[in-house]
Amino acid sequence: MEYISTRGGAGTVGFERTLFSGFASDGGLFMPKHIPSLDRDTLRRWSSLSYPELVKELCSLFIPADLVPRSTLSELVDRAFSRFRHKDVVHLSRLKEGLNVLELWHGVTYAFKDLSLSCTGQLLQYFLEKRQKHVTIVVGTSGDTGSSAIESVRGQKNMDVFVLLPKGLCTQIQELQMTTVIEDNIHIFAAHGNSDEIDVPIKELFADVDFAQKYNLMSLNSVNWSRIMVQIAHHFYAYFQCAPSLDTTPLPVVEIVVPTGGGGNITAGCIAQKMGLPIRLVAVVNTNDIFHRTVQHGDFSVSESVKPTLASAMDIQEPYNMERVLWLLSGSNSHLIKTLMEQFSASKSLKLPEDLHRKLSETLRSCSASDEDITRAMKRCWEENHYQLCPHSAVAAHYHYSHPDSTPRCCLAPASAAKFQDALLLAGLVPQIPPEITALTAMETRSTPLQRGQDWAQALRERIEAAAKRWDAE
Repeated sequence: MEYISTRGGAGTVGFERTLFSGFASDGGLFMPKHIPSLDRDTLRRWSSLSYPELVKELCSLFIPADLVPRSTLSELVDRAFSRFRHKDVVHLSRLKEGLNVLELWHGVTYAFKDLSLSCTGQLLQYFLEKRQKHVTIVVGTSGDTGSSAIESVRGQKNMDVFVLLPKGLCTQIQELQMTTVIEDNIHIFAAHGNSDEIDVPIKELFADVDFAQKYNLMSLNSVNWSRIMVQIAHHFYAYFQCAPSLDTTPLPVVEIVVPTGGGGNITAGCIAQKMGLPIRLVAVVNTNDIFHRTVQHGDFSVSESVKPTLASAMDIQEPYNMERVLWLLSGSNSHLIKTLMEQFSASKSLKLPEDLHRKLSETLRSCSASDEDITRAMKRCWEENHYQLCPHSAVAAHYHYSHPDSTPRCCLAPASAAKFQDALLLAGLVPQIPPEITALTAMETRSTPLQRGQDWAQALRERIEAAAKRWDAE
């Protein structure tokens, strides 16, 4: 399996190089050169697999066995999921009115990103030990990515993690899950800006090729292909859990409703679809609706400002994985994608070509939800099921309640409601808080503030250089 950039200018690279990269050198995102196609017999065989076994099967398609032997890959995946609280790792709750909720949040930080990042962390550690190498991980987070990245590599001597969070725009619990980790290889920056603004200094560092190479910079945002690879399993597992039977011809369709921010999960769904999984995808967003506008009208343009919402992890104006989706739908037309993305980068406004927009709207449905829609869905779900949804999951539930359909449907639930106490209270619900989360409020915290007007990229450079000196000294 070989990988290429969506913009076509980075040559062909292997899985290991892709794993240790952020953006490709030409500014694009890495994707498999070929997407494997699965036949009906394979789908039927996989239908009885557990979630971890599905992850192993899917990863083995994208990671050559001569690079990571299959037995080693199996051990890495088992180790990755060893800290998950649910015996099945993920769990489907079947609720009233046909609402199926796939709980992706049974990891350490109560968020779906634990699934992919725990696997990525194990793969990184495997190669770093093998190569006796040190890497610098730089992550921007709108809520859950930071804490999941931290948990996947905390205490590891050959990895330093630098996390930028938007001060005051994550929930208190999300922030505490990051700032209470005080291992020497964890570096937290609380920036006075929004999610899109914290991406700017990160892109600047990766664009400085000499600096990025010298300090082995890499990303654990869903820019990183390994995250997308693991997330493909969400869609296969959801399909097998919700499909009525695999004995019919053609195979039944299942609709997967995907809360969408940066677009990693919806990209994984598009890849699963291309592999032959008969799913219909719905991208659901909050009032920061660039993904929705692109699907509906071909209008990939940022709004005047990011609107803070109850579903804060989806308060994103520039969903970078849209580039991967458009690349897939364009038939891997790197020249077209390079032209379109450079236009978007320059003007923050892009009208999709008519043919590409048609393919997008045929592949995806979409919906946006207001804060009022979110709290209404949270309240209804509780009243009907005594089941609490996080505001991001509620965006998916809002779509389900407002778009009745006879097609079997599964809503992906990216986080536990316990992380969003303010939203629960606004919905008139009483938060149910696990003791591990309550304990965070009494713990010591550590972070470095980044003020407006300060050179954030330079502040990061200095800390990265200092951490590298410590590694060299050891």
